[in-house]
Amino acid sequence: MEREYNHRAVLNALPAQTRKELCAQSDGPGLLRLGLHLGAIATLGVAVWQSSWGWPALMVIQGVLWVFLFTTLHEVTHETAFRTTWINRATAWLTGAAVVLSPSQFRYFHLAHHRFTHDPVRDPELAGGKPETPWQYALYLSGLPDWRWRLTTLVSNALHGNQDAFVPDRAKPRIRREALLLIALYTVIAITAWQAALWAWLLPMLLGAPFLRAYLLAEHHLCPHVADMLSNTRTTFTNRAIRWLAWNMPYHAEHHAYPAVPFHRLPDLHRIMAPHLRETSPGYSQFNARVAKQLVSN
Repeated sequence: MEREYNHRAVLNALPAQTRKELCAQSDGPGLLRLGLHLGAIATLGVAVWQSSWGWPALMVIQGVLWVFLFTTLHEVTHETAFRTTWINRATAWLTGAAVVLSPSQFRYFHLAHHRFTHDPVRDPELAGGKPETPWQYALYLSGLPDWRWRLTTLVSNALHGNQDAFVPDRAKPRIRREALLLIALYTVIAITAWQAALWAWLLPMLLGAPFLRAYLLAEHHLCPHVADMLSNTRTTFTNRAIRWLAWNMPYHAEHHAYPAVPFHRLPDLHRIMAPHLRETSPGYSQFNARVAKQLVSN
């Protein structure tokens, strides 16, 4: 296989048995990862609530764990995180509620993103634009525009129904019901446990948001607007902790090239595709430093 191959050529060259092995699903790896993730959130939440020593730093760490449930939602949206369908869907509800996203709406949003990856016109991820000035970059990292979008979208879905072009008409009533249920859930939490929610969920989420935003920016930003997944998507080389936290999604070009591969098999797919990757970064700090430097120099 030559380096100029696109992602389809690389995949077509794989033996059928290799593709079958790469796509084999299992409940075990996902349940272990989800259990440890939720357990860490709960443990840190208790520590923060009890004002344990170093609780401000613990709150930041807990916030990172909270916001990175977005990557869990991403995995179960593909229904590859677990072999059992109902576990994928239940986890989608759990994580969607945690990060204030309707699981059904996000599913259609994300499928459109995969179908039209980095297409300036049709990829919904690009609808909000990317930072073009230092101020826009700082605002992007804060996560505030994203939280505003999530909340206004939730309310709009509940009051007026979903208006997104990428959502089929048959799914719009379901998305409206989900929005109403989520708003009801948040209302109950606000009435019965607002202090715990504030200190153990909302404030940590705000503190953790910049870490997720910096992570997400590296996935496609500054990649060319072409159809080849080895070019329009970036794989970022990072440590095991971040790969664990993000369900191996730093192997992002590999994931876009072959979305049917479960997260726990992405390292194997990476070993196959590594020679063909066109967009990579040695780390998230390095990539964001590159972005900041470019914006300042413009």
